[in-house]
Amino acid sequence: MPFIYPTSQLSLEGKTVIIPVVSTANVGQLAVDLIIASLSLQRVAILESGYCVPVVGARENGQKGITTALELYGHPDVDFVVIQQRSPVLKSRKEEFIKALLDFIKDSKFGAALFISGVDLSNRTDSQMATPTYQILPENCPTLAGTPLQRLSSLPIPTYTSPVSQGLQPAESSSSTPFIPGSGITRRILSSIPSGWNIPTASVLQFVLEGDNRADAGLLASVVVKVLGKQITQWRQPESWRDGLFGTPHDQTLFG
Repeated sequence: MPFIYPTSQLSLEGKTVIIPVVSTANVGQLAVDLIIASLSLQRVAILESGYCVPVVGARENGQKGITTALELYGHPDVDFVVIQQRSPVLKSRKEEFIKALLDFIKDSKFGAALFISGVDLSNRTDSQMATPTYQILPENCPTLAGTPLQRLSSLPIPTYTSPVSQGLQPAESSSSTPFIPGSGITRRILSSIPSGWNIPTASVLQFVLEGDNRADAGLLASVVVKVLGKQITQWRQPESWRDGLFGTPHDQTLFG
C-alpha cells in the first residue's frame, strides 16, 4: 500500500521534513498551521490516512476538495516540507504507521527530519523551569554537523531529560530515549530509528498545558524556523482558526 499520493510534481529529495506528533495540546499541529499559513505552503501530497482515526473536513480558504488526516505541504521556493496530521494514530496500527513513516522518510531521500511534540507541563521539574523548549537526538542519528539541523547545537535549546523516574518506566523498555509524558508516540518513533540510519534526525519538544495554545504554537513555530535558519517577520494565523479553533462565537445580540 503506497504511503504517499502526490498532488504536485514537487521534488522532496534533499528537503527537510517537519513532522508534528499528536501530543499534549496539539501544539505541534498548531505550530505547523502557522508555518503553512505564514509561508503560503500548498498541499503537495495526501499521505495514507488508514493508520489514523478517520477524519475529513473542508479545506482552508474555500479550496476545492477535502482535508484528510495526513497531508504534506510544501512550496518550490522553500527548502523544507511539513506533514500535517489531524487525528491520532489508531492504537492497533502504531507500529505499522511508524514503519511506514520511517520508510517514507528514507525512500524520499529527505535531507533531514525534525519531529515536534508537546510535553505535559505538570511533569516539569524545577531544573526545567528556565525554558519550555528542549531537544532530543535519537540514539542512531548521524551527526548534525553540516546538515540543515546543525543549528540545534548552537541555539540555547537544552537536551531533554525525563522528569519521570527511570525506575517507573516499563521494565521491558531498553530504549535510551527518555520517557516523554504527554508526547504521544514521539518516544516510540525515536526509539524505532534503526542502526545505520543515515538521515539527520532530531526532535524539538515544548512543555505545554491544554487550553488556548496559540501563543505556545507561535513559540514552537519560531523555534522550528530558527533551527532551519529561516526568518518569518510576520506570522499569519489560518482563517480556520477564527471559527474552528474554539468554535463560532456566540451572537452577542442574544445577551441584550
